Order: sequence, then C-alpha cells, then structure tokens
Amino acid sequence: MHQLLLLRHAKSSWDDPKLDDRERPLAPRGRQAAASMRLVMRDTGLAPDLVLVSAARRTRETAEALEPWDETPLIELLDELYLAERDSLIRILNGIAVTVRSVLVVAHNPGLHDLALTLAGAQTANHADEDMRRLSRGFPTGALAEFSIATSWDKLGAGGGRLQRFLVPRDLPTGSA
Repeated sequence: MHQLLLLRHAKSSWDDPKLDDRERPLAPRGRQAAASMRLVMRDTGLAPDLVLVSAARRTRETAEALEPWDETPLIELLDELYLAERDSLIRILNGIAVTVRSVLVVAHNPGLHDLALTLAGAQTANHADEDMRRLSRGFPTGALAEFSIATSWDKLGAGGGRLQRFLVPRDLPTGSA
C-alpha cells in the first residue's frame, strides 16, 4: 500500500503585479497556513519519503514551511509540475520507483483538483463521506488530500486512490483561510 499526499501551495501574494507568476511569494496568511499544515502533518504521522515540488516560488516556500521533517525525505524540484495538468501529474507519478512508499506533491490547481477527483473515481460519484463532498467542491490554497494507493506507482490512474482525509487550512486549529 502506498500513500499519496497532494498539497496545493498556500495563499500567494499579489502585492507586486510586475512579478512573473512563477516568482509570486507566499502571502503572510499563506505562510501561517503552511505552518499550521506542518503541525497537523506531524501530529497525524504524515511523513513522505519523497517530496515533489513545482519550481514556482510559492510552492517552494510552501514546501519549506513544512520543514524540519522528523525523517528527512528526498525533495525534488520539478519544472514540469508548474501548472501541470492531471495527465502530466499522473505521468510523473507513474515514474516513481516502486520502493517509494509515500509521496507528497506540492503543486497547483486546477491540475491537483482534477487529479484528486480522477484518483477517487467512483468514490467521487457517490460522495460517500464529508471529506469527499468537500473535495468535490474545490481544492483551496494550502489544502491537503491524503490518498491510499493500492497499486504500484506505474499503474496509478483513474480510480486508483482512496481519499483518506482532506484538510483545509481554515479548519485547522491555528490555520487561516
């Protein structure tokens, strides 16, 4: 059994309209939300072996806010994660070594939301639980979806995951919207 964690970057700043989209930093609210997510991840034992991070500044800063890790994962910055669509995300996940148990992807919407809904497959259609209903409505900045994956990474595709939890910063004890 594998674990896939999908984390949308935290709230970014639009203070400088001249900045290239890739260079937008986290807003103060985003830094606070990412720090809150770090605490929840630690408290719930979510410790990935591999962290794949979009090369955009806001995703890098979100990933950095999750440090320090109890057990340091391998962290890879990937240009191809920047605004990646669902199919590209699946191709990237299909390339992960079978020995990797848990993966965290820090990336962007709409690709992450589309991927989450695709992985959940039939689970999405019947909206079996509150987390699935919430995920179906959207994937806000700073949100984290945890999936259990019963197949190998190279076979991961539609319906290949089971949503275990969906965490949104505004619902965390010290989170922000």
